Amino acid sequence: MKVDLQFQVVGSEIKVDHGYALFAAVSRIQTEFHATEDVGLALIRGRYVGDGKLALGKNTRLTLRLPVEALPSYINLAGKTLDLDGHSIRLGVPNTRGLTPSVALYSHCVTTKNGDQQDRFMEEIQRQLAALQCKGKIAIGKRKTFKVHGKQVVGYSMLASELTAEESIALQEQGLGGRRKMGCGFFEPWSGK
Repeated sequence: MKVDLQFQVVGSEIKVDHGYALFAAVSRIQTEFHATEDVGLALIRGRYVGDGKLALGKNTRLTLRLPVEALPSYINLAGKTLDLDGHSIRLGVPNTRGLTPSVALYSHCVTTKNGDQQDRFMEEIQRQLAALQCKGKIAIGKRKTFKVHGKQVVGYSMLASELTAEESIALQEQGLGGRRKMGCGFFEPWSGK
């Protein structure tokens, strides 16, 4: 069973494209994060202020999705300062939140190998959904790009709908695509707003 471990984020601004920097910063402190396949993270949200930057507010959170048994190890991140490409953030006291089923889930960005070719991207997503025994509907949204080691990576926003409770939890726990430790394939309940 997985849960969300959420840390309050204290800082002024970060880059919009911060997934790889966040992965690297967490890995420097929590060394097992680099190699684990069981832990994912959500990109940090903020208000876009131009010039590729996000302003952080008092409700900004860093969310890690991990197995319950990994909680004691990752709680160590509380109070740590992370450097995200020259922008410092400090992590506050964490709280945990259980995953809740939702008929619709949204991911800001999902990537696959050869994701720049949308037909191959969809084939891989359908294969992964079949492996999860998930029969919900998938809608592909905006094309997204971000950098990893200076190379552009392509992904798409995605909405999964008409999910059963079991499918919803499985999709939240497993995610879709790759680079889940960089904020990709991280699904959260979608309110339709």
